[in-house]
Amino acid sequence: MWRHIASNAISFLLVGVFLLGGVILWGKTQYNAAGPLQQQICLRVESGSSMGRVSKILEDEGAIASGRIFRIGADYTDKAGRLKAGSFLVPAGASMVEIVDIVTRGGASSCGTEVVYRVGINKIRVQVRELDPVTSRFVELVTFDPAAEAPVPEAFTKVRAQGDTRYRIALAEGVTSWQVVGALGQVDFLKGAVAELPAEGSLAPDSYEVRVGDDRAAIVARMVAAQEVILAAAWEGRAEGIAVKTPQEALILASIIEKETGIAAERRQVASVFSNRLKLGMRLQTDPAVIYGITKGQGILGRGLRQSELRKETPWNTYVINGLPPTPIANPGRASIEAAVHPDTTDYIFFVADGTGGHAFAITLKEHNRNVAAWRAIEAERASE
Repeated sequence: MWRHIASNAISFLLVGVFLLGGVILWGKTQYNAAGPLQQQICLRVESGSSMGRVSKILEDEGAIASGRIFRIGADYTDKAGRLKAGSFLVPAGASMVEIVDIVTRGGASSCGTEVVYRVGINKIRVQVRELDPVTSRFVELVTFDPAAEAPVPEAFTKVRAQGDTRYRIALAEGVTSWQVVGALGQVDFLKGAVAELPAEGSLAPDSYEVRVGDDRAAIVARMVAAQEVILAAAWEGRAEGIAVKTPQEALILASIIEKETGIAAERRQVASVFSNRLKLGMRLQTDPAVIYGITKGQGILGRGLRQSELRKETPWNTYVINGLPPTPIANPGRASIEAAVHPDTTDYIFFVADGTGGHAFAITLKEHNRNVAAWRAIEAERASE
């Protein structure tokens, strides 16, 4: 009898072990299998959240089939205690193991809301935007001028209070170093001061992610380092026989190109005009350089140039001096730097606005005068409207 009971007990135990092993294997398979999520989502993990709370959100969003397996898997892999606060993009079909990795690996948030301080030629604009996880595109919530609007929009105040909000400083091509340093001073969550104004042209226009408490001088150093890399690479790959002889000359020419045209397709044509003039020993006669000689990059002139200003000798008055001015007149972007070292091959030595936002180019003075007359007529017509 006892032998029969013992035999049955062993049988039940074996069956139990077999079933437990099957459950574990099934759970492991579920944990590693592709998930049911049809479209990627932005998962926000609040500070102080637990895996239990996160699993509930994921279940509600249809991202996981079982919150229990999700929690057990996180515990089993010793990741339950590594949960990070933030907003994380969870791709469609992500497995539980992949989602656990996303919310525990750390690093910057990959979705959610961000505030972008856009440093433009004329003013600073603050943009609050949110990533739409379905389209992977940012949706603008509000944009405002921090110097003109008080109180600030409620949407801005709300996202500033969220711990996972990201911040960016975005520099437009053609901003001056004075404008950049001034803009950084207006970003109230940064610290420290920039002791010395960076050399004109030395800052790379780009979008830089920053964090609350970042040092302003360190951010400027990042911008300088980025421009050094861009300039060095462009100079290394420069075309043969170009008019500029050093990387600094290329940077100066690039800054003039940047200020002369906002049309991407024109940059290398504009570069060819100035390159041809340098090779021919002609003066560059570029208004933006003359303006820089007046403002030193500290603000906008806000009016047309006077004849007396065009005749007055300054180091940047290219109607008076020969060759390039001594420094860049703004911070040029990558495309303008590339144009300076890869100008189009043309015979153009003149250009003037054509009324469309672009320019009319000419080889001879006669052609140029016709183009100028056409532009004057457009100006007169607009003034009479």
